[in-house]
Amino acid sequence: MNPTRREFSVLAATGLLGLNAFADTYPSKPVTIVVPQAPGGTNDTVGRILAQKLSELSNQRIIVDNRPGAGGNIGTDFAARAPKDGYTLLLTISSTQAINPALYKKVPFDPVKDFEPIAPVGVVPNVLVVNASFPARNLADFIKVARASKEEIQYASAGNGSLNHLLGAMLSTSTGVPLQHVPYRGVAPALTDVMGGQVPVAFASLPSCIEFIKSGKLRALGVSSAKRSPALPDVPSISEVVPGYVGDLWVGLFAARGTPAPVVSKLTQWVTAAVAAPDVLERFKVAGVEPLSGGPTRLAQLLQEDIARWAPIVKASGAVVD
Repeated sequence: MNPTRREFSVLAATGLLGLNAFADTYPSKPVTIVVPQAPGGTNDTVGRILAQKLSELSNQRIIVDNRPGAGGNIGTDFAARAPKDGYTLLLTISSTQAINPALYKKVPFDPVKDFEPIAPVGVVPNVLVVNASFPARNLADFIKVARASKEEIQYASAGNGSLNHLLGAMLSTSTGVPLQHVPYRGVAPALTDVMGGQVPVAFASLPSCIEFIKSGKLRALGVSSAKRSPALPDVPSISEVVPGYVGDLWVGLFAARGTPAPVVSKLTQWVTAAVAAPDVLERFKVAGVEPLSGGPTRLAQLLQEDIARWAPIVKASGAVVD
């Protein structure tokens, strides 16, 4: 027998009360934040800072679970298939969520349809760095040296189709300077070879290279953000020399699509409070991470903007991963 309109109303009200009751007791057990990159990278650094603060705010244990592989696809897919209860979250970066769908022939998740945006966490510029003995002292000099070179200048990246790779391709297109991409399996070996002189240039996220810059092992020529980074105030943004050049790496927290709205709302409030906390701000500053404010709408907007921005650049670069 079909339920009446009144019975539908009762069922709906009962369901809403159930969701609210669930949210009132959430989290009643440890929460796992999946980081689809290896320990030690930018996302892992941000994840551990965030997890500690969320643990304080929620009075519950927050676990960081690193699940690297396939450019972040393995961990992202795991989080997408997790129970929709808010106990398995995804802390990811824009390159995995916005670039991989255009880069990989087969992506096991939909970056928009499979996830509930919770909140942006931070933004990280990439840095154009050179070996300490490289003749260019600034970006304008670099462009002159590159144009005068008889051979294409090589630049290292964290891998084929990575944001580091595409930033180099975008710089080459924007300036007309031919650059030869040299992919590595991660940013650490790429920077090791730049410091060792095997490759003269690299793009790398600020947290991964800031200590090498401060120690003089690498020279920073420019940051990829629209404005200078507070962590490197003397290093100009690339856009000061190449107008319109912008390519930040943002970090955002997501849940599996279908996670109850009251749970998402509670998580959004905690993340917003965490990112504004003085101790978190100080740790972000040391790591070269700038905090990002805003809730689900802002994170969804960032994702859509980057999907639209990077898809044509990936196509122009010719980068494809099976």
